[in-house]
Amino acid sequence: MSENSVYDMAYRGKTTDVKNLLNENERLKTAKDGNSRMLIHWAALGGHDDLVRYLLSLDVPVDPTDDMDMTPLILAASAGREKVVNTLLNEGANVNAKTQEGHSALQYAASKNWKSICVALLEKDAYINITDKRGATPLHRAASKGNIAIVKLLIEYGRNLDIDSKDVDGNSALHLACEENRVDEAKLLVKNGATTTLMNKQKKTPLDLASPGLVRQLKELQGN
Repeated sequence: MSENSVYDMAYRGKTTDVKNLLNENERLKTAKDGNSRMLIHWAALGGHDDLVRYLLSLDVPVDPTDDMDMTPLILAASAGREKVVNTLLNEGANVNAKTQEGHSALQYAASKNWKSICVALLEKDAYINITDKRGATPLHRAASKGNIAIVKLLIEYGRNLDIDSKDVDGNSALHLACEENRVDEAKLLVKNGATTTLMNKQKKTPLDLASPGLVRQLKELQGN
């Protein structure tokens, strides 16, 4: 992305400059850069809601994909651009779109601790148990990162939450929380029914991966 390119202008929110260029050459509205990104990708990533709305008013597609299958919604969610996320969702963006690695908007938001964005996505029926190519769910990401607010949120929304969902290594969110010594997250998961005896592919339970102090606390929670 060269410094003076129209894509850079979109990323930096230079709406007037972008509009002027589009008036001169309307085909730019859906032209792709070297990474197959359109202007709407860069405007979304930069968090420029006014420009995103303008581009959509020109009938630019809401869900174009770049060379990694990133959509504007996924980029906005990963960057914490709440206003843009809401605009794209209201315009019908696919809430469960995935990148080539299988990452969705909800997975990025859960990983980066963007709670209000997670709420917006869940309210638009984001699939709570969505998995990436390694089988990790939003709960795996939040638990391993220590994002307690997101773990709570997923449990609250989790009428259909698979709390014991395993990734490709056989690890549940509780395995990861214990391995990373995320004490509060591990306790919250156990209080809400996460299984402490679940074995991963290395025949390890979450308690096998936990520190002695955490093992003691989790056993106390279970009344053992």
